[in-house]
Amino acid sequence: MSLPVVAIVGRPNVGKSTLVNRIVGRREAIVEEQPGVTRDRKELETDWRGRRFTIVDTGGWMAGGDGLDAKVSEQAERAIKGADVVLFVADATVGITEEDDRVATVLRRAKRPVVVVVNKVDSEHRETDAWDFARLGLGEPMAVSALHGRQVGDLLDAVFERLPPPGPDELPVDDTSKVPSVAVVGRPNVGKSTLFNRLIGDDRSVVHDLPGTTRDSIDTVVDTPDGPIRFIDTAGMRRKSKIVEGTEYYSLVRALQTVDRADLAMLVIDASEGVTHQDQRLAERIDVAGSPVLIVLNKFDLLGAATRAEISEQVDDRLAFLGYAPVLKISALTGSGVHKLLPAIQEAIEAYHRRVPTRELNEVIQAAQAQQPAPGARVMYATQGATDPPTFTLFSNRALPAPYLRFLERRIREHFGFGPTPLKLRVRRRTD
Repeated sequence: MSLPVVAIVGRPNVGKSTLVNRIVGRREAIVEEQPGVTRDRKELETDWRGRRFTIVDTGGWMAGGDGLDAKVSEQAERAIKGADVVLFVADATVGITEEDDRVATVLRRAKRPVVVVVNKVDSEHRETDAWDFARLGLGEPMAVSALHGRQVGDLLDAVFERLPPPGPDELPVDDTSKVPSVAVVGRPNVGKSTLFNRLIGDDRSVVHDLPGTTRDSIDTVVDTPDGPIRFIDTAGMRRKSKIVEGTEYYSLVRALQTVDRADLAMLVIDASEGVTHQDQRLAERIDVAGSPVLIVLNKFDLLGAATRAEISEQVDDRLAFLGYAPVLKISALTGSGVHKLLPAIQEAIEAYHRRVPTRELNEVIQAAQAQQPAPGARVMYATQGATDPPTFTLFSNRALPAPYLRFLERRIREHFGFGPTPLKLRVRRRTD
């Protein structure tokens, strides 16, 4: 499905993300009273007057900047090139700045429909300030207050009028909520955004050697031979005691929410640094979420033979509680080994939703008990009560020891090929 795209651009700290949240009707973009919070392009679907469209939040434009600022500005330029309508957001309380003039020049060259949005006009007394922005040569400015919602409806009417005619592929609207989601998680600066860009085939996330570059969760739906998959790039997660910035705290919250909602989590570890204590903590948090896990050792190509063996031992030892999770050794930068990810993802997601025949399940349980009986206990019947993850209820004459439950889980996993999907086993005692 191809939806029309509306890009929101402007210099830093003019209220772009606040306007995005107002338009979509929920707090999706991180907002804080300091410039530079938004860095990547964040795409969200919304609708107005019966038309659905994609709204794209971008980082603050810093024309002429270098390093990270230049990459953020490049993301904004890419959003403009792919947009059907551009909302150029400016700040009424500051007036026209040199950066505003530079953005306006780029927009005039882009030849896209543009609406000049003069934000922070919180009352009628400030509406005359908006007319100063008419001299940018981009048409009549619209005065709004994204924070209070003032005249945002009129702005959306203007957007609606500038959208291209509906294409045949817009109707019916696909239910993208059914698309499986894969969260790319890990510590800061382990190569998550590089891997994300490699997977989706586009430089959606800003990649820079500064830890903590990604501030929000960025997602993209990618068509694969086995169907669409939603990849979600998350902010690097550190221990709460190390978080000193308000923005980073909200980034952590968003990342954890993404893990909880995802159908699968890819835990990215910097193989050149080994499995750290924080990697262990993140793995525990992912394990609690109950979704399938892939352990991805990035930068594995930089290691010698002896170091590779040491890292493999660290994974077996420090992440033993994720023993069911496959370990994939890749280089996100060069693409080495990345081709193994999609098959592993598809296998894990399919197993996550799998339901097995009750008769076959009981045959597996009975065969396992015949080979190795539980001391003083016996499972009389078993059934699968749920999926996502697969959950099994075992009816036993008495409590089963934890080691024996792990034995039964291993037999169920091996027989039905559950692979990297976590399983839940519950025991109910029967006295009859």
